[in-house]
Amino acid sequence: MVERGNHRPKSIGVIGVVHETNTFAPGTTGLDAFRSSWVVGKEAFVDRYAGTKTSMGGVIDAAAELGLELRPGFYTQATPSGMVEDEAFERIADGLADSIAADIDGLVVILHGAMVAQSYPDAEGEILRRVRAKVGDGFPVAVTLDLHANISPEMVERSDLIVAYDTYPHIDIYERAVEATHLLHDYLHGRIKPVQKLFHTRMLVAPQAMLTDSGVMKEMMDLAFALEKEDGVLNISVAGGFPYSDVEDAGMTFVVTVDGDPALADRCGERLVAAAWERRERFVVKQAGAAEAVELAVRRAEGPVILIESSDNVGGGSPADATHLLPHLLAAPKKSLIVICDPEAVRLAAKLGVGARFSCAIGGKSDGLHGSPVPVEGNIRTLFDGEYRHVGAYMTGQYARMGLTAVVECGNVTVILTEERVAPWDPGHYRSVGLYPEQFHMIVVKAAIAWRTAYGDAAKHTIEVDTPGCCTANLHRFRYEALRRPIYPLDR
Repeated sequence: MVERGNHRPKSIGVIGVVHETNTFAPGTTGLDAFRSSWVVGKEAFVDRYAGTKTSMGGVIDAAAELGLELRPGFYTQATPSGMVEDEAFERIADGLADSIAADIDGLVVILHGAMVAQSYPDAEGEILRRVRAKVGDGFPVAVTLDLHANISPEMVERSDLIVAYDTYPHIDIYERAVEATHLLHDYLHGRIKPVQKLFHTRMLVAPQAMLTDSGVMKEMMDLAFALEKEDGVLNISVAGGFPYSDVEDAGMTFVVTVDGDPALADRCGERLVAAAWERRERFVVKQAGAAEAVELAVRRAEGPVILIESSDNVGGGSPADATHLLPHLLAAPKKSLIVICDPEAVRLAAKLGVGARFSCAIGGKSDGLHGSPVPVEGNIRTLFDGEYRHVGAYMTGQYARMGLTAVVECGNVTVILTEERVAPWDPGHYRSVGLYPEQFHMIVVKAAIAWRTAYGDAAKHTIEVDTPGCCTANLHRFRYEALRRPIYPLDR
């Protein structure tokens, strides 16, 4: 039980783990995947995240603004990938609970909401259970979540305040952490009595349909914002869900947090569910096949044309080595850019050196779902250590690591080969190797929506591509075993 005094300024702790788990992705996620963001204690936490537009930076700034003493514990994160191994989960979950300071008044827990471990389908629910065992019932706990969270009843039951991102691409994660800290501050001072309720739509939605600045998802967000203006509503979190985690509670949900009025939460939640269900058919994504997509792009008079290969979405846990589009790009008469994760190929390029002739079969080495290796020949233009910091609107200042990176020009196709999987969330993804979107007629992005923070300003046209992969928008390709049924669109 956390001990608290009555004659000192209020203090809060902050801990967290962020991992978006794709249970259909090849391989598992071990402890090493988290090592690059393994931060323990105040000095390390502030040194890494102060001044960044991240959730962690938001908590740091909000605590300072409100005069709260901040007592960071343990925080870690890993790039989205396959199932988290039990050994890694146990080490992280126990480490989080053990790192909570003994004399704080409240706690912020930074989570994703779609983490899955081998023995814990509801990983965040289990983490919050262990947190509760440490701090006790009645202790104020605020949680931040990703918009793609699969929110379970246990996550709501074991927290007092849930605040999820409002944007996709996620450009408000800093602001939502600030909001969560402010709400926790008000709760600590007795200004609010938060009551949370969870509402499930019985809809499974692909991330490709969750763009929040236009279309059907914006309509849902606008309704949530309007309801938040009602007296007594503290926060409404719209979670589109993550359909690539085969867990019982996957799907679109809403968490309505009110000030002591459960009936108000019910009214808001019921309106949101009804609005989502009325729009369910508009959440289905339309796509073109690989050959058709490249053909359509070539016909466009002006580029860049963004070929959205979301089935290999790095931010959703894919291996980033899909090759379904590559043969069509090699045969196309216009310049194109593609990023492929292939440690073996990039090490060969490094051995050969800049200016050398490169001949190798690249990509398609993770599993059969994402294609086969494709032979390419070209010249090695650039070698780079792959380290940069975000300069765009998404997590500005965040450290990124592509590992050893090589740029190979293969006729009209420029290939960026990387040692590590890095999602195209930031302009540094291409600027760091001296490339710019305007140089290409076609650009393949292995993302669903978040690529817009890197390429959105330059894009002239976009084409959604339907290829096999563990992040495809065609949810009928998957065989779900744990998901609670019935659910739309799998069951009509």
